[in-house]
Order: sequence, then C-alpha cells, then structure tokens
Amino acid sequence: MRSFAKAVIAVSMLALALVSCKGKTENIKEPNTITTALGADAKRLIPMLATDTASADVSGWIFNGLVKYDKDIKLTGDLAENWEVSPDGLVITFHLRKNVKWQDGVPFTSADVLFTYEKVKDPTVATPYSENYGPVSKVEAPDDYTVKVTYSEPFAPAVESWAMGVIPKHLLEGKDVNKDEFNRHPIGTGPYKFDEWISGSRIVLKANDTYFEGRPHIDKFVARILPDEATEFLELKTRGIDYMGLTPLQYSRQSDTKDIKEHFNKLRYPAFNYTYLGWNLKDERFKDNRVRQALTYAIDQNSIIQGVLLGLGQPCTGPFPPESWAYNPAVKPYPYDPEKAKKMLAEAGWKDVDGDGVLEKDGE
Repeated sequence: MRSFAKAVIAVSMLALALVSCKGKTENIKEPNTITTALGADAKRLIPMLATDTASADVSGWIFNGLVKYDKDIKLTGDLAENWEVSPDGLVITFHLRKNVKWQDGVPFTSADVLFTYEKVKDPTVATPYSENYGPVSKVEAPDDYTVKVTYSEPFAPAVESWAMGVIPKHLLEGKDVNKDEFNRHPIGTGPYKFDEWISGSRIVLKANDTYFEGRPHIDKFVARILPDEATEFLELKTRGIDYMGLTPLQYSRQSDTKDIKEHFNKLRYPAFNYTYLGWNLKDERFKDNRVRQALTYAIDQNSIIQGVLLGLGQPCTGPFPPESWAYNPAVKPYPYDPEKAKKMLAEAGWKDVDGDGVLEKDGE
C-alpha cells in the first residue's frame, strides 16, 4: 500500500452474516453437516496460490499457518505454540507444536516451514505473497520444532506474514506446485480434510479425526458454488445453506422477516472488509501528487456509504479496521471538499478552458 499512501480512497465495511440457530434449522442433506456458499468456484487450494476468495476460504479449513488471528483480531499461535522477538526486532524465534501430524499421518516439523518459505520466494512459483516476507535475510531450523527468522531491518507485519498456510515437504518436494494435482486434492494439518470437489457444484470437506486441537464437532463442511447473491439468499431461507455473508440491502431490509428470525442469528462484527480506489502512478496524469489529492477531495465517501452500503460502513485510511493493532487513529480520511479539489487541479494546470465543465491541460 506504500505507493498509494496519499492516494487511497477507502470505505471500511462491517462483516454482516446470518447463521442458523442450533437445533432450529433442518439440514436437507446430511446430519451434522454445515453448508455454506461460495460466490465462485475455487481454482487452486495450495495456500500460496489461493489468490481468489473461494480458494482462500476452502484452503483455510485444510491448512494452518504458524500464527492466526483470533476472534478479537489479535495474533495468536497456530502451528507455533509461541514465539519470541529479539529486542532489536530483527529475529523471531517460533516454537512449533510437537503433536501435529499431516492428514496422511506424517509428523509436521520445521522442515515443512522452511520448504514453504522457499516455495513462496521461488520466482518460478506463481504467488503474489512473496513480498509479505519483506526483508527476511535467512530462515533457519535449529531443530525439528524451532524456526528462527532473521530480518535485515525491522518489519512491522513480520509475525503476521507467518500466517501463510504451511505445505508438506514430503508430498511436494521436487514438484511444480503451480500445476501439481495436489491443488485439487490437498493434504494439510487443519481441522478438515479434503473429500470431494465437483467443479461448478460443490467442495466437500470432512472432519480431521487427528486434528491437534481436537476433532471438530461438525462432521462435514460443504461449500456450494452459488455465484448469485440473490440465489444464495433464497437458498438460505429454504435451508439449502446454513449461513452466509449478507449484502447491506439483505441485512437492512430483507432479513427481519419471521422465518429468518425464527431460524437464524443475525450478526454484525468488525472484519478486514474494505473497498478502495488507487490511482495508477504509471499514468502521467496521476504522477502529480496534487491531482491525486484533488480527486480524493472530490469524492464524497459518506454519500457512497449511505447510498451503496446503507450506512453500514465508515471512511477508512487503509486496510485495517479500528479494532486492529495496526490501525492508526492519527491518520484521518480526506474530507469531501470539491472547491479545494478544483483549486488544486487548477494549480496543477487542469482548467476549464471553454466553460463546458471539462478540465483540460495541454490540449487533453
């Protein structure tokens, strides 16, 4: 986000959801199964390649990172029991859990963490996440249950970056992870194991009996492919799915009916949901900082929030909700100020030459 530091127009949205009440909803497929919907089919389930929402959602049930976020958006241990950061912020030492096994029964060790890091940094691997590790100078494994990461300079998201799902060295070493069949038949360490994938229809996961935090209480997790939000909402009301994220319209005006209230809990909670507009700095018109700032002043974020999100959002200054440790309350959103926008554009050489309301510069 550094390149957009002075050019981000962002709206933070709360997560809105309906979740079936225990004992009140009739699952029309199998008992002790929870069914949700994906807006599109998944593509690849290896975590570092799961760049679309559907793939990331499904792979998140199958794989674990060294750390994770808890319900309060605080970092906590996952495959790592705990960790220490050196006083100078340059070394993180992760202490791994010793009772973790891959879903094929092979023990999880620090060798898997090193292998995952090497794949993320491999230029032949089509992952967008390599930059998440920033100034890492080396990663070492002093023993099977210790990982030591050394940075060349302090890096704020250092611990967070190790939430990336770890992949098994014994199954993927020497293979092209971009194309390997493992992407459609993954084996992880997570609470659910891959069971079935019918393209365009559904992905089915089953409980991992040997999960290190205990077997899940829900036997099966079914993700149906339902690209249309209206269809998804109808499936929810007829109990074809058990929960879903709601649009502002569904939350505000369509979910207070008797049948919804009888069978579902309606939730609203903070989440990493945001929408932003970033100016293309390769475009000559946006290289002038005054132009970027002026266009930002010219957009009425509050009107967008009221009109599009029905008030279920707030202006934000980056990708972090106020509940996050990384949120900086000292950074304020740009206010809506069209007159200031016009003045700044004029200073940058953009003027209404012929009175038609269109600003021009150098004949463009």
